[in-house]
Amino acid sequence: MLSIKSAPEVASELAVRIRARRLQRAWTQAEMARRAGLKEPTYVLFERTGKISLLRLLKVLDLLGLMDEFDRIGRSRDFMDLKLEDVVKPARKRGSRQRA
Repeated sequence: MLSIKSAPEVASELAVRIRARRLQRAWTQAEMARRAGLKEPTYVLFERTGKISLLRLLKVLDLLGLMDEFDRIGRSRDFMDLKLEDVVKPARKRGSRQRA
């Protein structure tokens, strides 16, 4: 069954995963905010609600070494939409020469 999450659900789950990474490093919220160049209340709000601007999120992801993962979003084609013709180059066909 296909499960489609809302944007707030995805944001909230991302905040939980980021919090877990912060705790693995034994950083306080204040330390995480400082290292990412954010104000502490901004970071605390993110962990609590998932709300954060894209540029601030990128700072957090960069700090945690997750920028490459984020940068890959949308770069690959969905293989389910590919047809055989998209992958296989058709064989070249030559016609016979007409001799006069």
